Amino acid sequence: MSQILSPRRTRPRPSARSAAVADAAAAASTGSASWGPLFVVLAGLFMTTLDFFIVNVAIPSTQQDLGAGPAAIQFIVAGYGLALAAGLITAGRLGDLYGRRRIFALGLAVFTVASAACGVAPSAGLLIAARVAQGAAAALLTPQVLAILSTVYSGAQRARAYRAFGLTLGFAGVFGQLIGGVLIRADVAGLGWRTIFLINVPLGVVTLALIRRVLPESRAENRSRLDLLGTALAAVGLVGIVLPLVEGPEQDWPLWTWACLAGAVVVLVGFVAQQRRLGRLGRGPLLDLALFRARAFSAGSAIGLAYLMAAAPFFLFLAVYLQEGRGLSALESGVIFIPLGLGYFASSLRAGALASRLGRQVMALGGGVLAAGLGVLCLTALRLGTTGAVGWLIPGLVIAGAGMGLVIGALPGTVLAGVQPAHASAASGMLSTAQQVGGSIGVAVVGLAFYGRLGDVGQSAGPAGIPSAFALSLEIVAAICVGIIVLAQLLPRGRAH
Repeated sequence: MSQILSPRRTRPRPSARSAAVADAAAAASTGSASWGPLFVVLAGLFMTTLDFFIVNVAIPSTQQDLGAGPAAIQFIVAGYGLALAAGLITAGRLGDLYGRRRIFALGLAVFTVASAACGVAPSAGLLIAARVAQGAAAALLTPQVLAILSTVYSGAQRARAYRAFGLTLGFAGVFGQLIGGVLIRADVAGLGWRTIFLINVPLGVVTLALIRRVLPESRAENRSRLDLLGTALAAVGLVGIVLPLVEGPEQDWPLWTWACLAGAVVVLVGFVAQQRRLGRLGRGPLLDLALFRARAFSAGSAIGLAYLMAAAPFFLFLAVYLQEGRGLSALESGVIFIPLGLGYFASSLRAGALASRLGRQVMALGGGVLAAGLGVLCLTALRLGTTGAVGWLIPGLVIAGAGMGLVIGALPGTVLAGVQPAHASAASGMLSTAQQVGGSIGVAVVGLAFYGRLGDVGQSAGPAGIPSAFALSLEIVAAICVGIIVLAQLLPRGRAH
């Protein structure tokens, strides 16, 4: 006691890590936590999600500035998605083993450096390499977000955190084109398209500075060595699926794309068998297949895949319709996305209350509302053609956005509700992987129909054929949304989390 009261001694100042751990312990005891961790992880999530979408706006100016050919442009876009899809499952396991905060910080640091490299790239080849590095960094970061939220927050706070997660994903996707158009139009310091990458540098540095102060560390209690064979099989299999889906439509599906898809199926079957064997032996598989025994996780992951199968081609071909069919600039077409975002925001705010009353049917409702909005847009696009007032699209966009907000607002909590904390990052990585693969499948399948219709109309028709092709793509996407309604019936009964 005398030592404690002695004026010649002072209590040691706690480190940032011990302070974060103490905050986590206090939160656990009181049932509440500060919102600092939420803002930090969502800042990283917003940056990585935005860069998936925003690059499409910069393609024309990038092609002109760097003299990039069609193949290089494809890989500037696709390199990010390939690296992201290939690394998500492995990154999720890395978070469980070595610490979610540590892997999140590593991913954000690499992403920030890679963004700077994109912004100063003197050639298309170096830009492609930097984009691949961005995608790999995003893969490290993304699975840790939901895992951190599920360990820091509980009860009503966790539900609010999950809704904020859904809002962040939606805003980054819906407003990516608008933000990119504004940045390119502003042309800060004559940097043009490079600003869409360089803006990540100050944001990343500020977020990195806050990580150790506000994020507690968490990891799985029973840790084992990383499954290197499983890591290789998962990466090869996922790249084998996504690469031909990205390149096939552009190259008219040459033989190598079909061979790659067939080989990927074989590799992924081998991955499942290897993971099952490790699970039986208790040797720490990369992905615990027991997760799929829970209907909430398996059916929820399927809904996540179906949702991106619908959303990704919808965003893409809406932009094509507005810019190539209606002659709008990137900024003008970005403004048209605002009603979509408003509908998304409004329904996301109500998703929690609706989920508590409707349970699993809230996602069925979201799929139905999204399909209805797409139907309205389909009829409107056919009626407007290439000359009618584009403002008539607003009602359909608001309805479609509302449907998206209901689905994605309830999805994370439903999928992760029964997942043990030891598998939080791996489960989040699997959910994100399903969404990435779903987006690639959706763009490939709907793209075949879109460009097939343009071919039927005839290239000489020019922009006049685009409204018809866009309407056909909307019909297919609406059918996928009906699949969301069916999949929602496979979820467990009761209140959604």
